[in-house]
Order: sequence, then C-alpha cells, then structure tokens
Amino acid sequence: MAKETDAVEASPPAKGGSKRLLLLALVVVLAAAAAAWFFLFSADEAEAEAPHPGAVVTLDPVAVNVAGGGYLKVGIVLQLTEEVAEEPDGSKALDLLISQFSQANPVDVTGARDALKAALEQKIIEAYEGEVMGIYYSEYVTQ
Repeated sequence: MAKETDAVEASPPAKGGSKRLLLLALVVVLAAAAAAWFFLFSADEAEAEAPHPGAVVTLDPVAVNVAGGGYLKVGIVLQLTEEVAEEPDGSKALDLLISQFSQANPVDVTGARDALKAALEQKIIEAYEGEVMGIYYSEYVTQ
C-alpha cells in the first residue's frame, strides 16, 4: 500500500486546470450574452416589420367539386395591408382556392377546415407578395 500512496504523491500537479475552467466560463458567458441579445433585439425588429391591416376585399363564393365526390361552396375575404393603394385582382386567390380544395378529400373538407385554410392562406400571401396579410372564410358550405 505504501507504493500506491507514493505513486499518487509522485504524480505532478495538473497544470492549466484553472485556465481551462476560466476559458470555459468565458465561452458560456459569451454564448448566454449572444442568446440574450438575439431574443431581446430580434423580437423588436420582428414586431416593427409586421404589416398593419388595411382594407378587406370580399371575393364572390365559388363552388368546387371535391376530389372524393360532393362539392364545396366557399367564399373568402382578403385582408390587405395598409400599404396597398388599390384593390388587387382576386383571380389569383380564386385560382389557388379552386386548386387547393378540388384536390381535397371530403373528410378533409369537413374535418380539417382550419388546416386547409392555413395552407391556402400561406399560398395566397406568397402569391400577392406582401399585399395580402391574411384570409377569412365568408362562406363554407359542403354537400
């Protein structure tokens, strides 16, 4: 046993341990500061860039044949941003509406109404390039 204690006492002390700990602490503090800056200041920029609602454009309802049989009569309203000077043409939105709902199953039309609306809304927002910020259903009748 005396040989084991001599071997432990004979080993040189660990060098650089406090330097590594200090370096690790510095990296953690910098990462925390970067994360705090990102969450605090990027949220302000996102809120500043959010569009403000303007006028609404009501489009005529359209009857669409559903893929699995039956039909859907749906009308939508486009929520424009306040920067839009003149009312946009609704033909792009109606075309996207017809293509979206004509491929849907009757189960989706009745059960996943909000999911279909969210997908349609995203397509319409992209198609109108910042003029439209949302859509609303004005009519939704299935048969």
